[in-house]
Amino acid sequence: MELIVSDLACARGGLPVLEGVSFTLGAGQALILRGPNGIGKTTLLRTLAGLQPPLKGNMTMPPEAMAYAAHADGLKATLSVRENLSFWARIYGTNAVDTALATMNLSDLAGRQARNLSAGQKRRLGLARLLVTGRPIWVLDEPTVSLDAASVALFAGVIRAHLAQGGAALIATHIDLGLPEAGVLDLGAFKARSPAAGGISSAFDEAFA
Repeated sequence: MELIVSDLACARGGLPVLEGVSFTLGAGQALILRGPNGIGKTTLLRTLAGLQPPLKGNMTMPPEAMAYAAHADGLKATLSVRENLSFWARIYGTNAVDTALATMNLSDLAGRQARNLSAGQKRRLGLARLLVTGRPIWVLDEPTVSLDAASVALFAGVIRAHLAQGGAALIATHIDLGLPEAGVLDLGAFKARSPAAGGISSAFDEAFA
């Protein structure tokens, strides 16, 4: 099980932001994306998740191997915590709802509607979806947003358990998740050359994650 990225270039708003991105992520490995705001971390993850096409380059992985968690929690507000997870479990053909509830400390909230959760509880529920996908490669964009210190530690433990079971994780985060074995990929080394014309300033980049 590997995610192999070779000479990848991607764009935001029609303008190249990254070029020449190459790395391999194997079973049991984690890779942390670093770089200043606007460098293209979210753009890269969206490209890898298939939400936008690359400008060039290749990415290969086993079919249906990736689960993507973005900034939005993607919850159905009128469904309960359990119903939200059950919906995604049916989509992915798994039977791991109770495990996900327990792992993300949501069992006591299973019957509560998602709209009545706190921001941190919603985030934990959004991340619990990863556990019902059954997919080995997790691609995570700032997964700890809205989480308190205890929940960050909880989720870091979830990632470590995923890696120990042969999974892999690609994570854009500014938080230390306590993963000493994780590699670091600084996207500053892959910043695309600025357009020769057009007068677009660096402020344009800073408006996007």
